[in-house]
Amino acid sequence: MTTVNGTTIPGLSAEDSAHVTALPGRIVSAWAGHDPEAFSRVFTEDGTMVLPGVMCRGREEVRAFMAQAFAGPFKGTRVTGTPVSARALGGDAAVLVTQGGVLAPGEEKVSDARAIRASWVAVRTDEGWQLAAYQNSPRDAA
Repeated sequence: MTTVNGTTIPGLSAEDSAHVTALPGRIVSAWAGHDPEAFSRVFTEDGTMVLPGVMCRGREEVRAFMAQAFAGPFKGTRVTGTPVSARALGGDAAVLVTQGGVLAPGEEKVSDARAIRASWVAVRTDEGWQLAAYQNSPRDAA
């Protein structure tokens, strides 16, 4: 794996690398606006999102889950995620690994209890680079 430090992901152009590594920022932005529609548009139509205890299949399930979460347990929260590694899986797919987590209202640093690592499978689509699959798990062992 290549550490993400602003350089091109081997196997992708600089432009494609920028689009792939921008995906976490698109999620952070959608979360900041508590916008489930913008959040779900980061995913392909048939994309999957796996969180501890949750599996969403398809953009509509992602949107519906996030709408409920933003109105409930994620109300007032923010999220952060920084790419720590990336690699191309050919010219039209890539894998990112990020570290971050959910920030409770007033927090500036992710607590150890909410710190995660995540895997992002990005694919080139007619709509640009999107997530085909996303999965996160706690950063630290229980």
